[in-house]
Amino acid sequence: MSALRKVLVVDDDAVVGKSFHRVLSENKGYVVTTVENAHEALKQMREQSFDVVFTDIKMPGMDGVELAERVKASQPWTPVVIITGYGTTENESRAKAAGVTDFVRKPLSPEMIEQSAAHALREAAPEVAPEAVQAPMEQVHVEVIEKESRIKNIALFLAAPFIGLAYAVMLPVVGVVMLAKIGMQAWKAKNQ
Repeated sequence: MSALRKVLVVDDDAVVGKSFHRVLSENKGYVVTTVENAHEALKQMREQSFDVVFTDIKMPGMDGVELAERVKASQPWTPVVIITGYGTTENESRAKAAGVTDFVRKPLSPEMIEQSAAHALREAAPEVAPEAVQAPMEQVHVEVIEKESRIKNIALFLAAPFIGLAYAVMLPVVGVVMLAKIGMQAWKAKNQ
């Protein structure tokens, strides 16, 4: 592998993160980043991109399914794999509805980690494209939103100089009014 694949592991159990580091080492083509909760994961994802996200389902604060929903909302092309010791059908159906690529139950073996990473990376590209083909109404809706967004952006672009001018004109006026108010308060305090 010429380029290293970046993996984000989100689990409040440090042993899981260490397992991923050990199994998906750089000599196997992966760079693993581990965090202990969903908020740290979202922060990491704002700072850098990842090829796959592995997340525990039960964590303090935001759970893994909610994290998966947020990842899929902002980066639908990023595969998310849920890893858990709480493999209920309810959790699995929530995870599938969130758009996760895979659902893996603990305890994890090295083979399971490698296979799920390889599977998620293979499924990453086709996962986004078929949705557009299968759901043309959603594609039309996205195009309408994009057109509305373009119109809004053009309107803001054209309005920006006027908004800036309003600020430039109003700033001295507000400054003079504030200075007059402070001066009046000081004058009243001095004459009392």
